[in-house]
Amino acid sequence: MAEGGEGEELLRPPLPAGAPGPKRLCSRACPAGGTGAVHPRPGAAGAGAGPGAGASGAPPALAGCCPAAAAGPAGAAGTTAAAAAGPGGGGGGGGAGSLLQPESLLDAAAKRVAGSWAFERVEGRFQRIPEPVQRRIVYWSFPRSERQICMYSSFQPGRAAAAASPASASAGGPSAAAAPAPAGEESPAAGPPPPSAPAAAAPAAAPQGEGLPFRRGIRLLETGAVDNVLQVGFHLSGTVTEPATATEPEMTYKVAISFDRCKITSVTCGCGNKDIFYCAHVVALSLYRIRKPDQVKLRLPISETLFQMNRDQLQKFVQYLITAHHTEVLPTAQKLADEILSSNSEINQVHGAPDPTAGASIDDENCWHLDEEQVREQVKLFLSQGGYYGSGKQLNSMFAKVREMLRMRDSNGARMLTLITEQFMADPRLSLWRQQGTGITEKCRQLWDELGALWVCVVLNPHCKLEEKSCWLRQLRKWGEMDVCPLEDGNYGNELPNITNALTQSSSHSQDSLARPRRTVFTRAIEGCDLHWQDSHLQRIISSDFYVSHSYQREGESLLFNSQGQPLWLEHVPTACARVDALRSHGYPREALRLTVAIINTLRLQQQRQLEIYKHQKKELLQRGATTITNLEGWVGHPLNPIGCLFLTLTEACRLEEENCLEISDAGDSKPPVYQHVPIATGSQDSGESYLSLALEVALMGMGQQRVMPEGLYAQDKVCRNEEQIIARLQDLELDPVLVQTLRKQCILLLEGGPFSGLGEVIHRESVPMHTFAKYLFSALLPHDADLAYKLALRAMRLPVLETTAPSGDVTHPHHLVSVVPSRYPRWFTLGHLESQQCELASTMLTAAKGDMLRLRTVLEAIQKNIHSSSLIFKLAQDAFKIATPADSNSDTTLLNVALELGLQVMRMTLSTLNWRRREMVRWLVTCATEVGVRALVSILQSWYSLFTPTEATSIVAATVMSHNTILRLSLDYPQREELASCARTLALQCAMKDPQNCALSALTLCEKDHIAFETAYQIVIDAASTGMTYTQLFTIARYMEHRGYPLRAFKLASLAMTHLNLAYNQDTHPAINDVLWACALSHSLGKNELAAIIPLVVKSVHCATVLSDILRRCTMTAPGLAGIPGRRNSGKLMSTDKAPLRQLLDATISAYINTTHSRLTHISPRHYGEFIEFLSKARETFLLAQDGHIQFAQFIDNLKQIYKGKKKLMLLVRERFG
Repeated sequence: MAEGGEGEELLRPPLPAGAPGPKRLCSRACPAGGTGAVHPRPGAAGAGAGPGAGASGAPPALAGCCPAAAAGPAGAAGTTAAAAAGPGGGGGGGGAGSLLQPESLLDAAAKRVAGSWAFERVEGRFQRIPEPVQRRIVYWSFPRSERQICMYSSFQPGRAAAAASPASASAGGPSAAAAPAPAGEESPAAGPPPPSAPAAAAPAAAPQGEGLPFRRGIRLLETGAVDNVLQVGFHLSGTVTEPATATEPEMTYKVAISFDRCKITSVTCGCGNKDIFYCAHVVALSLYRIRKPDQVKLRLPISETLFQMNRDQLQKFVQYLITAHHTEVLPTAQKLADEILSSNSEINQVHGAPDPTAGASIDDENCWHLDEEQVREQVKLFLSQGGYYGSGKQLNSMFAKVREMLRMRDSNGARMLTLITEQFMADPRLSLWRQQGTGITEKCRQLWDELGALWVCVVLNPHCKLEEKSCWLRQLRKWGEMDVCPLEDGNYGNELPNITNALTQSSSHSQDSLARPRRTVFTRAIEGCDLHWQDSHLQRIISSDFYVSHSYQREGESLLFNSQGQPLWLEHVPTACARVDALRSHGYPREALRLTVAIINTLRLQQQRQLEIYKHQKKELLQRGATTITNLEGWVGHPLNPIGCLFLTLTEACRLEEENCLEISDAGDSKPPVYQHVPIATGSQDSGESYLSLALEVALMGMGQQRVMPEGLYAQDKVCRNEEQIIARLQDLELDPVLVQTLRKQCILLLEGGPFSGLGEVIHRESVPMHTFAKYLFSALLPHDADLAYKLALRAMRLPVLETTAPSGDVTHPHHLVSVVPSRYPRWFTLGHLESQQCELASTMLTAAKGDMLRLRTVLEAIQKNIHSSSLIFKLAQDAFKIATPADSNSDTTLLNVALELGLQVMRMTLSTLNWRRREMVRWLVTCATEVGVRALVSILQSWYSLFTPTEATSIVAATVMSHNTILRLSLDYPQREELASCARTLALQCAMKDPQNCALSALTLCEKDHIAFETAYQIVIDAASTGMTYTQLFTIARYMEHRGYPLRAFKLASLAMTHLNLAYNQDTHPAINDVLWACALSHSLGKNELAAIIPLVVKSVHCATVLSDILRRCTMTAPGLAGIPGRRNSGKLMSTDKAPLRQLLDATISAYINTTHSRLTHISPRHYGEFIEFLSKARETFLLAQDGHIQFAQFIDNLKQIYKGKKKLMLLVRERFG
């Protein structure tokens, strides 16, 4: 990757005529690159001083002023202005009243050389380099920006941690990270920008980042923990002391740092840090060198020192070195001595000797130190956690770090992304998911999407070399060809068009579109490798704000500019937006803005042409009532997020940053952004437009695009998520008159946009719904243009995919591509969410229309026409009711009526279908009707058959209407109460006729106070008793009749119930036993005649001996006729079991005992013998009620002994008890 000053001509335009020139120039450092291994450097020891220093062959120096004091020609390290090395060294020259002295020519040249040339290259270029020059090059070769130290010591954004430090000036201030300098200006890494805030204000924010290595390093530095700092050539060493804690003693660690061309190339620390980022001790030593360069002992590379020694001095040096470290270096020293003394050894074949302090070799890659192994381990660990324990957040932080590196033009960004991708591809879950045929989890899928988008950014780097791009292309193809590589769009990845080629609007294209190659998450990046930045028109667009067409246009330029002379960029929109994202990501915000404006001008022109096309087709389309899809690839939910990219690019240019504002990613109380209007820099006439109004306009254009719903759960879910993300950003905009005007204009265009707009008059059946978008537009427009707001929201209420009949589109029309989407019933996995959004839109309109009958009626009609879910309509009805009946004020009648009408629709929709919330819905409707008034209650009672089941109508509706609470709530007078009661009785009788089994009792209850109605209800029960009613229902009604004082009617109903009952011999716990006992007791209390009438029914229906004996015993305990029926005489005598009707009951009971005994003995087991003997004892009690009962029982026992004599143990027990 071309870094620093090389290769930047691509995006560095000459200043156009009339443009303001720069105010000052500052020295520039390279943003980043590889490793710093130690290489033999031929001639390293032979460099000396000579007259050629500073000759014409020297590296170019960047002229200009810098906030630094000049160094003396042979100045000791650090006596020069510390501000040039970092803000900690001298205040940076930003304070009021400070004097800025021009930099010395030596320092200016040394700075430029130190940042661009390997020291070996300098040595190779000149025979002799004066020692003062060497010292200044070595001095300026250490990194000068704390921001990059921060970037390599924390997951947090560079500006957050840097701004938290007292040296926030070196981090470039709060806005530096958001808008890095484009080419042609100072890079943030290039030394000291002006300080952005006083250091004293920073500590207030420190606690948020206390755990970060960068913050800890600052704390160590400020507490004086750094000592013994020594710089030998390109090697910095020192000790850092960690203070003692409650659990740990004081520890001192040795730290060593190698650097080259303003980049740290390797680090070593005694703490044994195992992490991607630098430890706090490396940070502390680095910041010490940046802030206090004058306190660092500086020596030239050790090879230069050795060169100045004679033989005796060299021998003494070596022997003292070995003596000081003999246990560690003696074996190595002897080995080297042996090799040197051997004339044929390899060491003697190389001229010169390696010097670890002399900087990197020319051939070494120049990049910041990055621990590749730790990157791999961390990603592997996070992936193994499967999105739990915050691992997804950590991986997103790593992606953010890659973007930060790209923005700093640090080649480690692509390197780190490669390492991350390798671990993603090695994730064992990929093969498991593939074998099982299951989809990737949603969290993991989102991470893969971000990975693919980052690779698109990387390959579109404007400055990457062809070799790098070729290398990336090979790697991306290798990953994409692996079987486990996730597809771009789930299981439907091969049905999307190739996005790096503009779609041609012709039907011929659709023929081969059904056979596209497999598309993976890397396919777009692979396609992006074919894109370049050499187009002259593109170059001019991004190079100047003043690139406009003259008043006349040549024929060939007609597509390059619009009618106002502004440049256009005619490229497939997501691809053009990917270019914008690449410019932003690589630190070119101004160029990104220029291209964004050109893209939006192009979209405006397309919108105008689409309107013209629609005007010619409008009559035909409106007659047909449908259209075909014009956009097979939507911009919202697109993998490259084109609309979000343009919106962010524009709003970042308008964002107001608070002083000392910290943007730490996990801060929960982050304030919403504040924006200001920034006029568009353009060479054409002043249009009065701002980047902020453009941001709103392009967001509305993209969200309003009519597009086909993609296939697959994840793709559909991504459309919803992306839409919500864009709307959340739109809601951060404070709508002033300028933005309101933009909003109104774009909404009108969307309404008139025909098939090209999702809010046009006609849309395709499978078009993505606009409910969420329309809800935002409605809320935003309502205070400014209510008519437009309602028109737009009502238009958006439609959901044609749920319509049972949809007219077919015209597949032959040349402007549409319908044949790419096969005819099928669509699988909309997010349909539930879309319907809920439709409901939210309707609810928003209902709330806003409160009190306006005309608007409420229009909204109600739209709901009834377009919403097909009863649950959602019920929710709307509840919402309307809640809004219409506030606790602290009077009810709103208009909205209450709407709530009632919606409730009635729900009743009709769910009457014949099962719905678990049906009872709740019915109760709510009665409550709503009660709130509306007595006429509403009368209406639902009179039309109950179209709203409720008979059971609901009697047990819930009528019962609630007739309750005391309802009468009090409505404050009804007598005629109104009578009217309600009459309606309720009529309903009850109708329901009883329709469903006597379930409604008879409720009908009788409701008709109690009206004799005629009550008699009618009773007759309905009698008529239904012989056909459809069960004994349980009849017994219940019979008990009710007794309770209400109708014992004879109760007896009649009980008798009818007995005819339906059949109680077997072994059903001694049957639930109807209590009803049978109650019926017999009722008959007994009424008199001998009633008892005589029911006993035959009992004998016929009941075959259980214990139940019969219980009835018999109860009937013999008291005299019959105790109920005291008027007009009857009762003897008051006990009834005999020898006479009718009890004789028949006694015989049946004895017979039941005999039959039950034989039945039980057929399958009896020894553990039931005792229970059986007790059963015989009860049987004997019943036998003895007869005159010859003891004889019958004795014969019965003898009979048992004969028949079951094989059961010896049982018969022994029988003999012992009964003889």
